[in-house]
Amino acid sequence: MRTRTLTLAAAAGAALLATAALPATASPSGTKAPASAQEGSVSAASLLAKVTSCSQISNGKYKTDDETSATIPVCGKNGAVFWKADMDIDCDGQVTGKCNGTTDPWFQDDTAFHQSDGKPLRADSLPYVVVPSSSSIWNYASAGIKGGGVVAVIYNNKVEYAVVGDTGPTKIIGEASYATAQALGIDPDPETGGTDSGVTYILFKNSQVSPIESHSAAVSLGDSLAKQFLQNN
Repeated sequence: MRTRTLTLAAAAGAALLATAALPATASPSGTKAPASAQEGSVSAASLLAKVTSCSQISNGKYKTDDETSATIPVCGKNGAVFWKADMDIDCDGQVTGKCNGTTDPWFQDDTAFHQSDGKPLRADSLPYVVVPSSSSIWNYASAGIKGGGVVAVIYNNKVEYAVVGDTGPTKIIGEASYATAQALGIDPDPETGGTDSGVTYILFKNSQVSPIESHSAAVSLGDSLAKQFLQNN
C-alpha cells in the first residue's frame, strides 16, 4: 500500500533507516517481469468497447491521489467491476533490489495477500493490482472481489493480466505493482514513475488464481474470463 502523507524529511529519514536495515541478501532472485503485455487472445479494443459507460456501484467516488478531487467511480458489469484511473506504483512486499526502503520512500515489507508459502507478494516480478480498503464508499469483498482475483489491466492498447494483491487507502484508487507497470510500458519507479491517466482496470468477480504468485495461471484464467466477459456484456 502506498500512502503519500510523508514529508520529504520523513521520507528521507525512512530511506536512510531502510538502507541501514536492508539485508545483504536482499537482491533480485532472477525472476523477471513479463516481457510482453499483449497477453491472452482478447484484444484491448474488445475489452474497452464493453466499458464505455459506467453503471456506478460505489456509494461515492475516489481520488487518484491525496491532493486530487474525488472523480473516479467503481462501475459494475456482468461478471466484473471496473474503473478508469491513473497508475501509482506499489513496490510493497518482499524486499528486493528494486523494491525496498531506499528505492521507495513509502515502502512496506508486507502485502494484504500472501503467496502460497506465506510470504508477502513480490512487486517487481508479480503483476498485481491494489484495491481500496473497504469503506463506506465501497466494499470490494461484498462485490465478489477477493485476494488473488484476476484483473485485466489495459493501457496504451495493451492488456496485462494481474491479480488482486494488496489493499490501499480507503479514499484513493489507481495503483498496481512494479511488474504490472513495467509490462505495460509505464515507468515502474515507485517514487517518480506511474502515469496520470489512461489505465482501465477490469476485475473479474468471484475469480481466484491459485497459487496467487503464478502469473501464467493468471493469464490462462484471465483469458478465459475475458472471453466470457465479452459474451455476457
